[in-house]
Amino acid sequence: MIKSHSTRDCRYTLQHGAGSDAIHQNPQYAYAVCMLKDDSGISGTGFAFTLGEGNALVCAAIEFYAEQLVGKDIEEIMLDFGAIQNKLANAQQFRWLGPQKGVVHLALAAVTNACFDLWAKKKQVPLWKLLIDLTPDEVVALLDFSYVEDVLDKSSAKQILTNALATKQSRHKILDSGYTAYDTSVGWFHYSDEDIVLNCRKAIDAGFRAMKLKVGSAEEDRDIRRAMLVRATAGNDITIMLDANQQWRLDQAIRICNRLKNMNPYWIEEPTHPDDILAHLTLAKEIAPMKLALGEHVPNSILFKNYLQTGSAGFIQVDATRVAGVSEFLLVSLMSKKFEVPVVPHVGDMGQLHQHLVLFNHISADLPALFLEHIPHLKQYFTQPVDIAGGVYKTPQEAGSSCDLK
Repeated sequence: MIKSHSTRDCRYTLQHGAGSDAIHQNPQYAYAVCMLKDDSGISGTGFAFTLGEGNALVCAAIEFYAEQLVGKDIEEIMLDFGAIQNKLANAQQFRWLGPQKGVVHLALAAVTNACFDLWAKKKQVPLWKLLIDLTPDEVVALLDFSYVEDVLDKSSAKQILTNALATKQSRHKILDSGYTAYDTSVGWFHYSDEDIVLNCRKAIDAGFRAMKLKVGSAEEDRDIRRAMLVRATAGNDITIMLDANQQWRLDQAIRICNRLKNMNPYWIEEPTHPDDILAHLTLAKEIAPMKLALGEHVPNSILFKNYLQTGSAGFIQVDATRVAGVSEFLLVSLMSKKFEVPVVPHVGDMGQLHQHLVLFNHISADLPALFLEHIPHLKQYFTQPVDIAGGVYKTPQEAGSSCDLK
């Protein structure tokens, strides 16, 4: 059973413009870490991703949620985790601070992720294997369907997973070939033009066939010039995504996105405020067939449901360190499968946890294996860092979710 819990407030200062975007000039990546230790000495690690001072608030909230699990057996917890997550999310002391968003939801993500890590370590398997070996009924028991039943209920989620069983074995080959990565680090906002050109060439030489550039400048022409520069450097065979980090009003977004069509972006990410679903719907119609990628700041399954219902999201970027952890990530992924919208996670975890989750998505839910974001800046802080070779995530073999920090 879970014997004790603890937190860590981990903050990492980035160097030389790394991690910068149109909002965050000098970002400090941070993890609010939850550790659950059982009576056999095994420790499960989970975390939420933040940026700086707010990390302490999330750590304080983690203590509240983790205390509710002390004395409980991890196997019993995971038998009906959806019900337990629902109970925690609706705790009367904390629900007013959300619901299902903000500091309290980030804390729930950290605790949830620690549960999944502990569970996989107890079974002595990588998290991806634990997940793909679950039956449809066992997966459904992990999920809290509150407020999304009109789109996806237990029965329809089970049907999606059952339908995928017929061809599931054919998708196991990705375990050997690896999951394709894309490089986010080529084009941070404060990198010079010379840095971007050099980084593009390095990424291509390293085997990456997709990369991302930060836009959202106060100077519209700067965005256009830098986007064209990346396309000219990379050539037409490389996939290029653009990320505005919520900087545009709707009228700006329509104008700038239409100007950017000339360089053929694969997607435009976070063009405006993440809560403004109707603005994204209008934008998606105005700039079609160009597509929007959304999810880095979308906190819960309910808002993802609305994005899917309106058809405004061409790609779903759900992040298990932003929503309520692995469980809600799987729920959003199954909703995305129902709408046949690809899931390409944002990686607040630097890909450590998500390298497991995308394997479940592809193998068990039959979602397309497009690619997974790669950000290398915190690699040295993990005890089992992601292994990327030739632009591909190699399948992790160690027990757990790869989230232990040094």
